[in-house]
Amino acid sequence: MALMTWDKKYSVGVKAIDSQHTVLFGLINDLHDAMLKGEAKSMTGQLLKKLADYTRTHFVEEEKMMESAKYPGLSAHQVKHRELIKQVEEYSARFARGEATLNLHLMNFLRDWLTKHILEVDHQYGPCLNNHGLK
Repeated sequence: MALMTWDKKYSVGVKAIDSQHTVLFGLINDLHDAMLKGEAKSMTGQLLKKLADYTRTHFVEEEKMMESAKYPGLSAHQVKHRELIKQVEEYSARFARGEATLNLHLMNFLRDWLTKHILEVDHQYGPCLNNHGLK
């Protein structure tokens, strides 16, 4: 069973960003599936790396769109992005050293962070990007 399911309420109104967000949902679901199947130990390292790499790529593309639309909240948004990347990288490093395991706490953190970020932060830039021709 998926931990996260995409719903139109998560749409920011920009197709490219919505598509990237659905990939992030999928990557978190892959981690969750590995945990449920008992494959967390063998799969977590590569899945966390894939999640961190894709998240960085997504943030760069999202920030470029906000910059091109002259979104006034860009700087604050970038700070939030850096905070999440730091948290995921720290967890990944702890996992690699054997200090952390994939568990429900991490899964809930990732789910809650992504959904809250989309609903409370990303939704703010949607209208600005739409007004600058990004749909």
